[in-house]
Amino acid sequence: MRLLKSLALKELLVGMGLTGRYFFKRKFTVQYPEERAPISPRFRGLHAQRRYPNGEERCIACKLCEVVCPAMAITIESEQRADGSRRTTRYDIDLAKCIFCGFCEEACPVDAIVETRIYEYHAESRGELLMTKERLLAVGDKHEAQIAADREIEARYR
Repeated sequence: MRLLKSLALKELLVGMGLTGRYFFKRKFTVQYPEERAPISPRFRGLHAQRRYPNGEERCIACKLCEVVCPAMAITIESEQRADGSRRTTRYDIDLAKCIFCGFCEEACPVDAIVETRIYEYHAESRGELLMTKERLLAVGDKHEAQIAADREIEARYR
């Protein structure tokens, strides 16, 4: 029985039929950059740091994101302020090392570090892939409305 199936080349014909069916179907093509494919609100793209509505940065230098990062892409240095609270003096994410797993975002108790929907960024040198605290805060300030909307949507699914 097996010999007859192999001689009849049944598998080959089934495979060619499947290929033929998709060959003549209409193709789905997005004319990027004029058109954009839909992105999930849970997409993990470029990192950003958020601020409180009063303008103060959210990061409390707990260093949980640094500890949980499997790629060891996050470097944090902190100091104590005059009022007794801790804040970061240095917060760097090396995007060349980052695997965009989202663990840093999940570990943060104050929702300070987030991954945005931004996927259109590039660098011409490795040094440009180092996201410093200032660059992270600038991305967060620029896209805060979208980040807040995504957090609201995500909260509905919890």
